[in-house]
Amino acid sequence: MALMIVDACTACDACEPVCPNEAITAGDPMYIIDPMKCTECVGEEDEPQCMLVCPEACILPNPDWEESKDELQAKYDALH
Repeated sequence: MALMIVDACTACDACEPVCPNEAITAGDPMYIIDPMKCTECVGEEDEPQCMLVCPEACILPNPDWEESKDELQAKYDALH
């Protein structure tokens, strides 16, 4: 499942540079994750890097965008 950023986001910019798929972009007023690009770092890392670096813990699984690990890997392969 893709991840999403909730309203607690302070736009600190910690998450954007660690995303291997460039799925995170600056929005107004908070950052946004493109679910078409988010693979939860499958294909690159063992766990989502943005969640690890977020000081506010405002990056959560998106319940409206469920995908299996195989689907996330296929998406990663298509992006790279």
